[in-house]
Amino acid sequence: MKHAIIGFVIGAVLGTGAGFAAGIVVFPYLFPPPEVNEPLAGTTHADPVARAKFIHANPSDPIHYGRGTATLYPDLVRLESDFEVGPGPKFHVYLVPLAEVTPDTEVEKTMFVDLGRLKAFTGSQNYAIPRGIDLADFQSVVVWCEQFNVLISPATISPVTPISG
Repeated sequence: MKHAIIGFVIGAVLGTGAGFAAGIVVFPYLFPPPEVNEPLAGTTHADPVARAKFIHANPSDPIHYGRGTATLYPDLVRLESDFEVGPGPKFHVYLVPLAEVTPDTEVEKTMFVDLGRLKAFTGSQNYAIPRGIDLADFQSVVVWCEQFNVLISPATISPVTPISG
């Protein structure tokens, strides 16, 4: 009888832990946030200063991916309507001073700027750049999973060349 009770308790603890872990992984797939598609109108009055293209940083990892573009203004980072990342918990948008961000990069040890929690896994979204932040100090926009400290998708910033005429 004593062995049955011990087995039951161990099974309950392991089952609860496995269920909790599975819930964390499955939750974003079952209940994804809706697509945002925020308009740009009224958010910024400046011309774009840079663009960035999100990439799948580790093609052998089918879960952590991203694609689409971002347009950067002096006071705003806009993820465009073609933006998409694989679902997951607690994704944030960062400005990172490094030009090349890989899955091995320790982003948390850089002087990154957290622009806020990702609003949706797809669609256009706006993120204000805090006052006093000079966009010239940053070379990448990154979607980062804070819960598991994992790179989801980096985008290297490329300045927009002004049209002269």
